[in-house]
Amino acid sequence: MDRADTDGKRSYLIGQAEFSARRLEPALYLVATPIGNLGDITIRALETLAAADVLACEDTRVTRVLLDRYGIRRRTTAYHEHNAAEAGPKLVEAVLAGKSVALVSDAGTPLVSDPGFRLVGEVVEAGGRVVPIPGASALLAALTASGLPSDTFLFAGFLPVKAGQRKTRLEELRAVPATLVFYESPRRLADCLAAMAEVLGERDAAIGRELTKTFEEMRGGALAALAQAYAGEDTPKGEVVICVAPPQEAASTVEDVDALLLSLAGEMGASRAAGEAAKMTGARKADLYRRLMELKSDG
Repeated sequence: MDRADTDGKRSYLIGQAEFSARRLEPALYLVATPIGNLGDITIRALETLAAADVLACEDTRVTRVLLDRYGIRRRTTAYHEHNAAEAGPKLVEAVLAGKSVALVSDAGTPLVSDPGFRLVGEVVEAGGRVVPIPGASALLAALTASGLPSDTFLFAGFLPVKAGQRKTRLEELRAVPATLVFYESPRRLADCLAAMAEVLGERDAAIGRELTKTFEEMRGGALAALAQAYAGEDTPKGEVVICVAPPQEAASTVEDVDALLLSLAGEMGASRAAGEAAKMTGARKADLYRRLMELKSDG
């Protein structure tokens, strides 16, 4: 059973020092929590967790570890994808009734690959206030350590589990002119990397695993090489983030594309040439194949 604050005190500990938490204005507070190392919590997050009238967690047991570490004696309530329909309206009602509600996920920033966006939408629609309390994020930790371009990136979350659907999704993302960031299960990592190499082409990538934890790992290389390496190893443990470099800069003119197609067609079959050109330019293979056939008939 969750341990509750029985004496009315709302405080938190940093080392041996105890700090009183100031009262919060009515709102939904989105509190980022550590992705591994509990020392990555912010002071503002601690104060918010200690002061909130309602503390909603993805998993109360996971959050209890964090609260105990910092001496926060608060009762928690569950909010996750399986009870969102029932618990969500109660949390919205609490905000509208003048209470402060803090929302945390198991790790990282709420709403990133979890159902919290529904609750935010409901609070906003009802006229309530939403306050972000920023902090740890696995995707940003991996991106900044990847060595890949970070000026423009797209977080694509988890890819579909089924191979066909995964390939279709990767096809949709192939031409995006940005570093792609994915979350993935360690059990599917090798297969996922192989699919990426097939669809996205020979791009550089970086794998972040167990970020901020004792056995943190960042491994970089070409997609195909990484797929082969992980396929030959035991299934890795821990959370995984995959960062994939943007596509090569597309040819800037029709003449450039035509020249590329003809050059590739001189070394391989038309279908494969169109496929390779698609990987290099981001254009659709079918369109490039059609254009190559036109060029051959004109020639």
